[in-house]
Amino acid sequence: MTLRTPRHRRLLPRLLAACALAWGLLAVPPAATADGAQAADAPAATYTNPVSAGVVDTFPDPSTIRGKDGLWYAYGTQNPVFQSRGEDGERILPILRSADLVHWTYAGQVFTPATQPAWENGSRLWAPDIRYFDGHYSLYYSVPGAGTVALATAPTPTGPWTDRGSVLPSPSGCPSGNIDQAQFTDTGGQAYLYWGSYDTICVAQLTPDRTRTQGAVTQVAKGRRVEGGFVVHRDAYYYLFYSDGGCCSGAFSGYQVKVGRATSPTGPFRDELGTDLTALTSKAGIVAGANGNRWIGPGHNAVQTDLSGQDWLVYHGIPAEAPDLAPAAGGTLNLTRRPLLIDRLDWIDGWPVLRAGAGPSDTAQAAPVTAPAAGGAFDGGTLAGWRTEGAGTGGWSAPVETDSGGYAAHADSGDAPAFAVGPGTAPANVRAEADLRVTAAGGRAGLALAYAGPGDRITAWLDRSRNALVTEAVVGGVSAGEQLTALPAGFTWNTWHAVTAELRGTALTVEVSHDRLHDPVAVQQRTVPAGAARSGAVALAARGPGAAGDNVSATALYTPVTARVADPAPGALLPGYSDEFDAAAVPGTTAGSPWSWVRGPAAGVAAGGGSLSWPTQNAELYLGDNSASVLQRPAPDGDFTVETKLVFAPGQTSQQAGLVLYENDDRWFKLVHSVLALNNGGGAVLQVSEFGKEGERPTTTPPTAVANAPMFGGPTADTMWLRLVHHLDAAHGEHEVRAVTSRDGVTWTYAGVWTLPVKGPLKIGLVSMNKSGATARFDYVRTYAG
Repeated sequence: MTLRTPRHRRLLPRLLAACALAWGLLAVPPAATADGAQAADAPAATYTNPVSAGVVDTFPDPSTIRGKDGLWYAYGTQNPVFQSRGEDGERILPILRSADLVHWTYAGQVFTPATQPAWENGSRLWAPDIRYFDGHYSLYYSVPGAGTVALATAPTPTGPWTDRGSVLPSPSGCPSGNIDQAQFTDTGGQAYLYWGSYDTICVAQLTPDRTRTQGAVTQVAKGRRVEGGFVVHRDAYYYLFYSDGGCCSGAFSGYQVKVGRATSPTGPFRDELGTDLTALTSKAGIVAGANGNRWIGPGHNAVQTDLSGQDWLVYHGIPAEAPDLAPAAGGTLNLTRRPLLIDRLDWIDGWPVLRAGAGPSDTAQAAPVTAPAAGGAFDGGTLAGWRTEGAGTGGWSAPVETDSGGYAAHADSGDAPAFAVGPGTAPANVRAEADLRVTAAGGRAGLALAYAGPGDRITAWLDRSRNALVTEAVVGGVSAGEQLTALPAGFTWNTWHAVTAELRGTALTVEVSHDRLHDPVAVQQRTVPAGAARSGAVALAARGPGAAGDNVSATALYTPVTARVADPAPGALLPGYSDEFDAAAVPGTTAGSPWSWVRGPAAGVAAGGGSLSWPTQNAELYLGDNSASVLQRPAPDGDFTVETKLVFAPGQTSQQAGLVLYENDDRWFKLVHSVLALNNGGGAVLQVSEFGKEGERPTTTPPTAVANAPMFGGPTADTMWLRLVHHLDAAHGEHEVRAVTSRDGVTWTYAGVWTLPVKGPLKIGLVSMNKSGATARFDYVRTYAG
């Protein structure tokens, strides 16, 4: 790929970029208005990916958490993160710290070579997943050299880390690579571990202490190169995010983030077309894919939420201008550069999608909201800027501890509530949150929002005596009644829990979780009186002994994006570049035919009656083996879309047929219905929409003359519609090609974009190859403008 400076360009129309910017501005954070706001510096109004630029060179497979000190922490796969500083070695599970999710600093590594557990035998460590539970931070990570997932715990987000050993038994019970794990806690408190890579993702329950899996292992996703599972619980569904297509081949990385949802944490998960994620086909549900700008292979995500309630996809991407790192570790490691990216995650019609479908960003975007409009923290062990109201106003103090730093505590308010009211005011549509705990029997700790005084407030209580989340709306001194939601048995009252409350109109939703990672242990929804839905302050509340709180915030509730950007639609039909195959003569075999053959005509090809019939060949179009026939014809200049209707029912591994945009044997794009083996599948095969490219890869050391890589589109069927959408980026000298598939010609799945530098013209082509025994029928080839 030609090296170039970063820029913004897109296969989508320019209008879509403008729309995306307008939607992004809805989330511009308000300026900090109160003393006691937790970030010392004003938060960023905008950011530009990668957010790890200038800090580390690469940061693959990221996961994030908001620590109990109010800062955000990110954890990445072992990599040579300081190569640009002349460091040849790797940092083992590097850690970054940020006050605003945009500006990051290096905060250390989980292990050094001297402290890495001996039982891991010096294995490289991958894909950390960070959680908070029972007063400590739990880091689950992959140990590929030992074929397992391990756990380390620490009292703070940066350590010191204690080895807790392997989480998986041997064998694990999952027919997959035992890597790429993610922990999840269900409502009610049951913990699960998801793991697996190439080609199955599994789930099992964790023991109550979350150190080992137990019980049945359930397969929840299958597919070519599926890995990187991450689960969130939203409304009535559990969403399994995952990546497929390959993470780590530089500019030839076909990674995409996909998703399925279920009504149980153990599935069955289905994509938005209804395809079970364990079905032996490729899947739809594309959350994020390459869009033709500088970011290649976006994937291996986590999800983080800002103070306004807006979700953000945390993931890595590969910069087109520098996709490969220099050889590291004395030349023994050849790795892909994968810096840290964040982008707005929208939920539209019940499905998550990155920036309303616009994909990874490479220009300035509205930043996450990380400074509260009201409230703050208690850093330095002071209540400065806070006022006390209600009972026991003298009972508040601001102790200091190692993890959270300063926090607020109340000794004992008796039977009446006490309030520590933060500075600032938040609007009526508000998201409020706090970390709460109750260290004494009979006590309550609460988060009060829309606060105008002890007699005018909405309060979400953690009530230890009733082991419940209790909400109450009080207007003019009159309570509208309590609503109780049970907390899990064994709820750890002495440790911090995150309580979030969202008020939109009169609809109140409150969640209790360990760590704000979309896996609440309790959720309550209720309607509050209209008089309670007001602008106001935010406060900590205490009733009885032992209440404590920290990281108290309230800010304008985010405005959700409700419509996707439009997918590109074909323009007018171009008859001079189309063929309905009505003639009896085989294309490319008569004088004046617009078609021509490369190594053909293929044996057994027949035409007429509105179709072209072509038996699959025992021949390849792959790297150095270029023996397959290609039926080709000129393509229009500039932008165009080519489509075919393919009837094909292959049954053996490697059989494939479909469209190509062909320059020569070593430079092409293809979209085919293909059959691939399921790794560790006991002979099972996958029917996939395979979107591949082949071309030079000059950024490796040494340069690679010809490289090949797949990306995967939507689910297959015996009758499919395939489209390749071509955009000529004349300004940067690139072909940009997007794959689109359908099983009915009406509903389309839009996959990501492959690019190649322009060297010669592309031709529209068809192939039917790799293994004999199947027959492809092409009903037409239609080319459209645009």
